[in-house]
Amino acid sequence: MSKKLHVGNLPSSATKEELSNRFGKFGIVELADVIRDTRTGQRRCSGLVEMACEANAQAAMKGLNFTQYGDLTISVSAAPAKAVV
Repeated sequence: MSKKLHVGNLPSSATKEELSNRFGKFGIVELADVIRDTRTGQRRCSGLVEMACEANAQAAMKGLNFTQYGDLTISVSAAPAKAVV
């Protein structure tokens, strides 16, 4: 079963491909996306990553939470159940 993760405090330059590569070091990434405001289309400095399994998601959370991404320190946590990638 896949597990969705919320990634906070992303730099505005972050891309889906960079997220996928960064999280891919911890297992199979099924989907990675940078969240945009639905009205304006502007980035919201956060993203969602869907990992293939719970173990990979836990490893990614442990390995990437409070790490540097560009000039910013990101946060990685389990996404709320209603979050859609």
